Amino acid sequence: MKILVLYYSMTGNTYRMANLVAEGARQAGAEVDIKTVPELVPDEVVQADESARKAKQEQADVPIAKPDELADYHAIIVGTPTRFGNMCSQMRNFWDQTGGLWMKGALIGKPAAVFCSTASMHGGQETTLIATMMTFFHHGMIIVGVPYSVQQLVTTNSGGTPYGPTHVSGHPPTNPITDDETAICRALGRGVAEVAQKLAA
Repeated sequence: MKILVLYYSMTGNTYRMANLVAEGARQAGAEVDIKTVPELVPDEVVQADESARKAKQEQADVPIAKPDELADYHAIIVGTPTRFGNMCSQMRNFWDQTGGLWMKGALIGKPAAVFCSTASMHGGQETTLIATMMTFFHHGMIIVGVPYSVQQLVTTNSGGTPYGPTHVSGHPPTNPITDDETAICRALGRGVAEVAQKLAA
């Protein structure tokens, strides 16, 4: 069972969430690849921002995904920072190149899920999660969320929704991922792996 955690992260928060989601999927017995998408921001802009520069160094060894690779996985989990209530342009650009997969129906029936990070509590978390799902629906994918059997959805006072895990990074983005957010990230990974296993059976 192969799962792809596909993410973009400018300052490292979504990257750290991606690793937690991957941990959850591995706990359920899945083989997990973590990959990122190509950067669109000019390097001089990245280098001028201290937090972005450090985050890019932290992610230096993460492989860059290619759109056609999506067909090789049993499930795909997407992580994106919020940009004005939607996925970031780097992730949008990547999915805009999947028309060939759409024409072939290559992703139909594959489980898909999403998580995101925002600078503020009301920075567009839920709209980003739901807007990302629209792309999954067009590909005929099966959306997996976080059920309320995950108690941290009720206890969290920071990030986390039934539509997917979220994190409030702050501005500047220095807030650590909370214990509740960690649990919700892992729960999503486990849930996607379990659904993928049932479908494969």
